[in-house]
Amino acid sequence: MTAASLRRYTRSLWLTVAMAALVILAGCSDSSQNWNGKDISGLMPDLEFQLVNDEGKPVSQEKSAGQIRLLFFGFTSCPDVCPTTLQKVSQATRGLPDPIQEDVQTLFVSVDPKRDTPERLQEYVRFFGDRIEGLTGTEPQLRELAKRYRTTFGYDEPDAEGNYNVSHSSAVYVFDRDGAARLLIRPDTSASKISEDLQLLATEG
Repeated sequence: MTAASLRRYTRSLWLTVAMAALVILAGCSDSSQNWNGKDISGLMPDLEFQLVNDEGKPVSQEKSAGQIRLLFFGFTSCPDVCPTTLQKVSQATRGLPDPIQEDVQTLFVSVDPKRDTPERLQEYVRFFGDRIEGLTGTEPQLRELAKRYRTTFGYDEPDAEGNYNVSHSSAVYVFDRDGAARLLIRPDTSASKISEDLQLLATEG
């Protein structure tokens, strides 16, 4: 096995272990609410970050305080998972009643800061809807945020043209108005099911 192959294998193993941990944690939650996503209440820390948004401005979780936030790690050169997921969550948001739509914000965190400038991020997320904000930061900041939510990411070796893939989690984390982690949305959850969960969260209390 070459050094490059070993690195790819190790990154893949890390992602598998991280996702398995998320599933185990989600299965430990005891809630009477019939959520479509996995209930992770009390199993993950509150939403907290210090990054740069798609306008090139420093931003934290306080910017969207009081809203329901969906957090997703990805990158704009992603060939399949990222566009599919962003399209789905955008569809789920549009399926909400008008007043609730304004209270839901998707945070797309690019873990590819070398290529994903704020300008590129903005163009990318605007394609999927106006309730999506692109975020990025330095690699140490991004690794710290990924670690906070028990996941990871890695970079493949560049090809002859300098292109490379980025391995990352496909999970979407949902935080309530207080910033508490509440749900883990898996890739097989439909837009309509996500919309149902968002509406329930929006009408709590």
